[in-house]
Amino acid sequence: MQGKRGKAMVVYTPFWNTLRSSGESTYTLIKNHHISSSTIDKLRHNKPLNTTTINDLCRILSCKVEDILLYIPSDDDQIL
Repeated sequence: MQGKRGKAMVVYTPFWNTLRSSGESTYTLIKNHHISSSTIDKLRHNKPLNTTTINDLCRILSCKVEDILLYIPSDDDQIL
């Protein structure tokens, strides 16, 4: 599986599945758990999140990191 235009990327598709099965919603994340609406927007658009936010989501949803995000490698990855 590759990211858009062959670039490696992190996607939050697993987050939406985890959220659906958790009993939480974007509304409760914002109102009850103080997750910002800009964070929800970043999740919707696969924008970068910091590890503190990922940690908070894992704690709130009682899940593992892989239940929040997925790394999609690409042949175009930068050689390190």
